[in-house]
Amino acid sequence: MSTPLESWVEKNARLMKPERIVFCDGSEEENQRMFAEMVREGDTLELNPKTYPNCYLHRSNPNDVARTEQVTFICSEKREDAGPTNNWMAPEEAKQKMSALCDGAMRGRTMYVVPYIMGPARSPISKVGVEITDSAYVVASMRIMSRMGKVAMERLGSSAEFVPGLHALLDVNPERRFVMHFPEEKLIWSVGSGYGGNALLGKKCLALRIASVMAREQGWMAEHMLILGLEAPDGKVTYMAAAFPSACGKTNLAMMVSALEGQGYRVWTVGDDIAWMQIGADGYLRAINPEAGFFGVAPGTGKHTNPNVMDAIRKNSLFTNVALTPEREPWWEGIESAPPAGMIDWKGKTWDPAQGPAAHPNSRYTVPAQQAPSISPKWEDPAGVPISAFIFGGRRARMAPLVYESFDWQHGVFVGATMASETTAAATGAVGVVRRDPMAMLPFCGYNMADYFGHWLEMGKRIPHAPKIFHVNWFRRDTSGKFLWPGFGENVRVLKWILERVEGRGEAQETPIGYVPTKGGLTLDGLALAPGAVDDLLRVNAADWEPELADTRQFLEKFGERLPKELLEEHHKLAQRFQRSVPA
Repeated sequence: MSTPLESWVEKNARLMKPERIVFCDGSEEENQRMFAEMVREGDTLELNPKTYPNCYLHRSNPNDVARTEQVTFICSEKREDAGPTNNWMAPEEAKQKMSALCDGAMRGRTMYVVPYIMGPARSPISKVGVEITDSAYVVASMRIMSRMGKVAMERLGSSAEFVPGLHALLDVNPERRFVMHFPEEKLIWSVGSGYGGNALLGKKCLALRIASVMAREQGWMAEHMLILGLEAPDGKVTYMAAAFPSACGKTNLAMMVSALEGQGYRVWTVGDDIAWMQIGADGYLRAINPEAGFFGVAPGTGKHTNPNVMDAIRKNSLFTNVALTPEREPWWEGIESAPPAGMIDWKGKTWDPAQGPAAHPNSRYTVPAQQAPSISPKWEDPAGVPISAFIFGGRRARMAPLVYESFDWQHGVFVGATMASETTAAATGAVGVVRRDPMAMLPFCGYNMADYFGHWLEMGKRIPHAPKIFHVNWFRRDTSGKFLWPGFGENVRVLKWILERVEGRGEAQETPIGYVPTKGGLTLDGLALAPGAVDDLLRVNAADWEPELADTRQFLEKFGERLPKELLEEHHKLAQRFQRSVPA
């Protein structure tokens, strides 16, 4: 009698017709076989074993270098359940399309069956997934990013409780590239891409899009959030979870080297990207990091911006689409060493600066989390860590102050639902265009976002010790366009104020948008800020917020009748507070 897993594998083998099937055990021996296979295929090479032992550089197809949101679909039975912010396809149509593409797709190739756990192996919050793939790169990456192989098979046993994921490279043709999610069945199906977020199905596909659906059904939360612990001088650690859109320094904050270490404030990393949270017996929201590794953007990462990750990636790491020095070491823009002569660019050609950057702007490092010097002793605690604060943030040149606290949970949900970031030159031709990205979940919510806001509001009523909610903005500029705040390790000064507010201390003044630190409320000793910078950083200007009110209203209205009325109430209250604050 075959198990549910074996039956599922057999069914898909009949469709994809592989030459052989390999059940992955996650061993080091198997890992070395995967890398040998990747090197044989010609798109991967070993880095300098003296300086980067057991590290490899993989080059993906130049047409396959990022998540492709335009071909990512939520295939719910009803279109309105996917909502206005997701692409939708009817489940039957999606399955017919994918089955036709996958018919014989692994002929002459190996089908790898990759069982994995998202979350610590013994945690009740963790989930088992199984990915079928014909990519050795995916197998090697999933071994770093999840608890993969034997440990997952032991947890699964003969049960049918796993999230199935099908992945086939096909010919990596953008015309035949799709990432499909079936929320009612908890099924993932991806073809035509070998890139991280499209191909490592445990990451965004399971841990966010499918998990967000499970979380709503089962009464927990799956969020695109880092998790950190701030240790105070008395040794007490307070845990915070934070959501930022891309290019806002999420990984750097999660792994920060505190500028206040001399005063006894230290930052511990629990996770840099995703948080799964459920209400614990103690009444706190308890969070685990479902991932076992970091899949970070390399460009802009250096000794100054993230010394912890720079230490972590010196062994057992997989680099994708970075440049290669003549010493066979990885290099990228922002690594804080001059580009050496004779460098090979991310496409495998001798680098010519006139032809663009040496490393692809979305090039990556994949590294085991346990190698980070800042990794928290609690990062694999099966019960999770108790979250005392949620932090939302974005890149705003003028509007949002350095930090503010919401008035209450409902107002905090409104702050998260309307959060936005301004585009940078790296991302688009138009600079400073405001993009709404609620809770940084816009590309990752597996169902209608109006219902997602409703789930947040419901959770607030159920959590006895609900986290306080804050908003930060490291990117405010002065009139000449210079950043007012130094960021990076200095951001701990803001975390310290958040900690003080959580503990009922911390000086604050009430403004129409929430509680902002008083000028003396932030610990600024030893920091050389420009004259007047603190006033500018903390200012809430009604004129700046007027267009914001119109824009957020327009954004919320796209959800129609399904939007919880509480969010429109909060919008109305915010407008009224501004009216009262402006002298007649």
